[in-house]
Amino acid sequence: MDGIEPELIGGIEPLRVGLSDYREEWARTFEEHRVRIREALGDRALVVEHIGSTSVPGLAAKPIVDIVVAVADVADERDYLDDLLGAGYLLRVREPGHRLVRTPERDVHVHIYRRGDPAIEAYLVLRDRLRSDREDRALYESTKRELMTREWADMNAYADAKTGVILGILERARSGRV
Repeated sequence: MDGIEPELIGGIEPLRVGLSDYREEWARTFEEHRVRIREALGDRALVVEHIGSTSVPGLAAKPIVDIVVAVADVADERDYLDDLLGAGYLLRVREPGHRLVRTPERDVHVHIYRRGDPAIEAYLVLRDRLRSDREDRALYESTKRELMTREWADMNAYADAKTGVILGILERARSGRV
């Protein structure tokens, strides 16, 4: 990847926010940040897409808007990171092939990958499947609701616990199965 050691700036954080019913304001928040990212990066932002549960109308979600951004080379932080920090984001994660910046309020997470990274395609396939398939949307929401009944000392552990369900949804989406 890009030869760096994973770094979680600020350390492990417990999951403190719960699920909220879908809010139309999430689409507006995405649009505001899409504009902010485009103003900061211009054409260097090759992709700027709303991903995650807040991008799926009708789906309950943690009130954190996730955005994926593709740049030419995620390892070349000089090409984008200072501009995003200057636009008000804070660096949270630096790991091979991926950076994450977020707002100080922690209500928007911007995931940065290199152009063509398979993670971008997976985010978009999952989003589009959840938008179009009522049964997978219900399965995903019920999984999240069940997981939220537990206490999570690490927000990443909660995300990891959804992996099996997400992989099943992605498999169905890619094969065109119902």
